[in-house]
Amino acid sequence: MRLRLKFFAAALCFAGSMCSALDSVPKPEYHQRRVALAAKLHGGVAVLFAAEEPVLDFMAYRQDSDFYYLSGWNEPGAAMVVLPAVEATPETPGTALGGRAAQPYREILFLPSRNPRIEKYTGAKMDAATPDVAAKTGFDEVLPMTELPAVLNKVAQADRLRVRNVWVEKDSAQAKALLGFTAATLGLADIEPGGDVSQPLTALRAIKSPAEVALIRKASNASIAAQLAGMRGIKPGVLERAVAGIELAKMMAEGCERPSYAPIVGSGPNSTTLHYSDNGRTMRVGDLVVIDEAGEYSMYASDITRTMPVDGHFTARQREIYNLVLGAQRAAAAAFVAGKSKINDPQHKDVDSLDTVAFNYINAHGKDLHGEPLGGYMIHGIGHLVGIDVHDPWDYTKPLEKGMVFTIEPGIYLPEEGFGVRIEDVFYVDEDGKLVDLIEKLPHEADEIESAMKR
Repeated sequence: MRLRLKFFAAALCFAGSMCSALDSVPKPEYHQRRVALAAKLHGGVAVLFAAEEPVLDFMAYRQDSDFYYLSGWNEPGAAMVVLPAVEATPETPGTALGGRAAQPYREILFLPSRNPRIEKYTGAKMDAATPDVAAKTGFDEVLPMTELPAVLNKVAQADRLRVRNVWVEKDSAQAKALLGFTAATLGLADIEPGGDVSQPLTALRAIKSPAEVALIRKASNASIAAQLAGMRGIKPGVLERAVAGIELAKMMAEGCERPSYAPIVGSGPNSTTLHYSDNGRTMRVGDLVVIDEAGEYSMYASDITRTMPVDGHFTARQREIYNLVLGAQRAAAAAFVAGKSKINDPQHKDVDSLDTVAFNYINAHGKDLHGEPLGGYMIHGIGHLVGIDVHDPWDYTKPLEKGMVFTIEPGIYLPEEGFGVRIEDVFYVDEDGKLVDLIEKLPHEADEIESAMKR
């Protein structure tokens, strides 16, 4: 039964992809990314593997983020090799170092052998023998997966030093096995990775192309529609996860293939828990509910949080704190300077950090029940980069640049008072260095929230 269920789930996923294939950046853009990566490898070799199929039957397949960024390929069982061009070097007299012939740039996608039996459930797959496979995938070369060890072995035969500079994804079992096999074929004890390929990719992925921003905008628009649907479903007596389901259904109807992350619907005391995930409480009169829920459109994420009064009306204290959080978000956005501003500073000492701006605003404008400043109740960083991952990788000691997409999400959490407030939008830094709020169409003001809940 389990095997049949897995095949059935795979068939559903494939049928869904055939009906509504993922949007994509243009194929030449993927090629440009591979070339850009090659320039950062110092003459080495990059080897990446596609994500494995999920273990649980109900989990849909999602490609490894770095692999997808470089390929746009969304099926398991694949691998790629990126080989930078290298110049010829002469033999060094009196040493064991031989000369090296010049080698051209190469990029190769390796595809697994087809399985006719499995394809009865999943539909036909491409392999290296598929007509026009290079044009369809956008790679210069496409080879069978069985050729991957041979290709790496030939690289080593041409330049033994080069095989000591193989960049792979950290903790990749497939890469470890490949390097171990290659070492055995060369009579070596082992081959240690030359570098973590995610490091140069972090810098490349941080700057979004116009095509990427368009996909993030689609994810954001679908997520805005979902948040609005959720607002209309909030009422006393409704289960938190019922509202999570309303939003999930709406974002899928708007074109998302999955949520960007596990939905957070925390009402009453649950609104003070940052990553509350049970979503099992029944909402009550007088509660605030924090909803952190957004979707992923064609592998690109959005990330939105809004805070609503369950009975449709903020109390005076709830409105005070809500307005304080909104003011902090706006202060941080107004302080942004491309190439100078940073996101997070846990110590709130860096004057260029948007985190510090929000913290100082909150401290200056509000008090807790004991008359103390509220800055200590902002217990998380103010944002993160967004892209193929909802938390795209980045070195947060560095400033934010033109082309980046990130969140600004201040929050105040008051367990003693039984509620928390978070407001989160996704922002894009345009070519002029100005912030563009991709969540602008979703209500921000407390009055707008109350009005949206009545529609």
